[in-house]
Amino acid sequence: QHNIELRDLAIQRGWKLNEYGLFDERTGRRLASRTEEEVYAALGLEWIPPELREARSEIQAARERRLPRLVRQEEGRGAVHVHTAWSDGHNTLEEMAQAARASGYEYVVVTDHSPGLGVASGLSPERVRQQHRAIQELNARLAPFVVLHGAEVNIRADGTVDYDDAILRELDFVTVSVHGAMDQPEGRMTERIVRALRHPYVDVLGHPTGRLLGRREPYAVDLERVLQVAAQEGVAVEVNGSPERLDLPDIWVRRAKELGVALVLTSDAHQVGGLGNMRYAVATARRGWAEAHDVLNTRSVDAFRQRLRRARSAAPR
Repeated sequence: QHNIELRDLAIQRGWKLNEYGLFDERTGRRLASRTEEEVYAALGLEWIPPELREARSEIQAARERRLPRLVRQEEGRGAVHVHTAWSDGHNTLEEMAQAARASGYEYVVVTDHSPGLGVASGLSPERVRQQHRAIQELNARLAPFVVLHGAEVNIRADGTVDYDDAILRELDFVTVSVHGAMDQPEGRMTERIVRALRHPYVDVLGHPTGRLLGRREPYAVDLERVLQVAAQEGVAVEVNGSPERLDLPDIWVRRAKELGVALVLTSDAHQVGGLGNMRYAVATARRGWAEAHDVLNTRSVDAFRQRLRRARSAAPR
């Protein structure tokens, strides 16, 4: 469809565009072909990144010189949503931190599972506190690299979350996700997630559709309402780079951006090699027109923490 629109632009000028180049229809003279930039410029357009070539208003934006400056992988400063052997990961806390540092990150956010996800060996409150002490010790050795203590907290079927406020208050970062009861009707699932988003210690909604590509369809949910509430509450939304998730999907990334919802690009790494999944999160975000300023973990660790919902949340309930 993108190519069809480009060819229509050429036809309007008495030209033709094909795989060989841009030509004057009457004389056959080649007008442009050496580079993509040359072809787009001849048509009066900025060069359009491949990820945007979907016939979703990018040509008009290119004509008006208002294409986004798409986020780049090297702009990521924090590795967020990382699991360790404390729950269902395969590497130790230190191994994951060292791998994130070696990958060029300035900080890593460890988010092992809460106890409601039994198959993932979720952490009891006591184990959360034990992990907190281990992270403090690690930070003392790895400075200036920073390990933030987070959790991926299960959203229960009724919209409550797995940990009580006393635990959530102690964490640096909380992402909430649906992992069970995925057959709920759309209205109930939507209100379940909305209830979780309204909790004052929730910072991010994780993999918002629950899909596993090729294995499980998304659960029924009104994503428009979910994103609107996320915008109202100041909760960010994850773009999960696990190849089986790629969730939030690209068209919803763009809608989140339009609504002013902050994004967090993550690897959902369960082993050190999984940190490379970040490239898929970045690719998905780019397809959704995301720029660096839309993404929380393109910021320094201090700026990242200041932008989290908990930094602006009300007093504990």
